Amino acid sequence: FPFSYKRLLTREVKVGDVGIGGHNPIRIQSMTTSDTQDTKSSVKQILDLTNAGCEIVRLTVPSMADAENLINIRNELKKINCKTPLVADIHFTPTVALKVVEYVEKVRINPGNFADKKKFAVREYTDAEYKEELSRIAETFIPLVKRCKELGVAMRIGTNHGSLSDRIMNRYGDTPAGMCESALEFIRIAESEGYKDIIVSMFMQNGNKISN
Repeated sequence: FPFSYKRLLTREVKVGDVGIGGHNPIRIQSMTTSDTQDTKSSVKQILDLTNAGCEIVRLTVPSMADAENLINIRNELKKINCKTPLVADIHFTPTVALKVVEYVEKVRINPGNFADKKKFAVREYTDAEYKEELSRIAETFIPLVKRCKELGVAMRIGTNHGSLSDRIMNRYGDTPAGMCESALEFIRIAESEGYKDIIVSMFMQNGNKISN
């Protein structure tokens, strides 16, 4: 029944001063459409979103040049006392993620392309080979986990059926189970380092989004 729905109680994750999950209300987040290297336009859009009621703002950070300009955006926001938490949307590059963590309250990564380059290869992985792949991922991912933990920065781990790794595709297929396992691989690595400030997001094949 639609009026008897009850939210599943989850662990609270702090994005700056904004709490997500737990007993908090559903938060409003949106993103800028400006070039992140354009400080003036990015700051204006962040302010416009904040004034419209947005509680968290996401910026796309595809390159190191974008990452390096975040400090300019942050400094301009400080001048006008804007404390809206910022989220960096990392596309493919772990080194960019390690840079942006200095300037934002949340880092947004996709396990399917953070430590893997999709080759659309068809192969069978033995259990030993699969374990080796996970060790390789951990080596790439753990430096970011440690830095997020050190600085108190949250992390969004998001998967979707359009960007699962070859490893996941070959073992689980393009399925909800594959999406879940893709996220869980990274979550297990993060939790092995004692880091739990994680928000999970998934895009299903019918276009629905599940976030936590």
